[in-house]
Amino acid sequence: MGLMTEPVLTFTDRGIYCPAGDFFIDPWRPVDRALITHGHADHARPGHTHYLATDAALPVMRHRLGEITAQGIAYGETRQIGGAQVSFHPAGHIPGSAQIRVEVAGEVWVVSGDYKTTPDGLCEPFEPVRCHSFISECTFGLPVFKWHDQRSVASEINAWWAANRAAGRFSLLGAYSLGKAQRLLSLLEPQGPILTHGAVEATNAILRDQGYTLPDTTHVTPALNPKEVPGALVIAPPSALGSQWARRFRPASTGFASGWMRLRGIRRRRAMDRGFVISDHADWDGLHAAIRDTGAENIYVTHGYTDIFARWLNERGWNAQVVPTEFGGEEEDSAPAEAAE
Repeated sequence: MGLMTEPVLTFTDRGIYCPAGDFFIDPWRPVDRALITHGHADHARPGHTHYLATDAALPVMRHRLGEITAQGIAYGETRQIGGAQVSFHPAGHIPGSAQIRVEVAGEVWVVSGDYKTTPDGLCEPFEPVRCHSFISECTFGLPVFKWHDQRSVASEINAWWAANRAAGRFSLLGAYSLGKAQRLLSLLEPQGPILTHGAVEATNAILRDQGYTLPDTTHVTPALNPKEVPGALVIAPPSALGSQWARRFRPASTGFASGWMRLRGIRRRRAMDRGFVISDHADWDGLHAAIRDTGAENIYVTHGYTDIFARWLNERGWNAQVVPTEFGGEEEDSAPAEAAE
């Protein structure tokens, strides 16, 4: 490893910064040059002068952010930016998501963004990247969070839909519009019409155009007559399930797909009939496996159960510390207090 005059990455009030390359990674305030791990709103924010993201992430980013000046990069492609070499590697979180590898004078840091270590059959599978320092999320960084095989969860969802159809009910399933909704669609056994909220269907169309395979869906418009689609499965953002938009589908059973459904208290307060435990983030075991496979000595943990997880890592020989960030504004990134209790 070469001599270093300053860290490869530093932590600022605008985000993670690379002095050698004069760029930021997933900055939360406007900057000149932003490298973006994926298209969720807490990582891909508006207002930057120049964006760099994977070719697979850019279409959704352009849809969400409007007119932006952006370049795409292929997974594994190395690009020189100032004094830094950068490359993007699959994070397994959602389609197009990436970890960003930064090398300066022989020292390598990796920013994970959000990641999932178990392949889901839809997005590009996670690839461990060897490094000296690893910046890791720990959204679900408690032992209680261990995911079941997604095939068993898929069976639960399909059986729930079938039972509702037999009883003459609609199945209203809450899932975030980018990533989770499409993952669930890929797991369904079509038993009837699949209806989608506009936010979900817009993302479906973008990903289909990119070559991702999804079953046929029908966009719910004001002209749609629920009586013509009895027993349909309806996928919508969680915020829409209690709205006037959803009330046209009656009678109905409501469900929610999230890693937080692992906690009974949250299931009760969501007032859902069913909770399906499935997440696009690594569980407790996945976090450990990812960190171990990097070979990194220095671990920086962000958003989630950071204090608990850093202490656990330090007790087992890593040099771990907490890095405050402003991630966690979308998807499953806010840690309810019930889990810590």
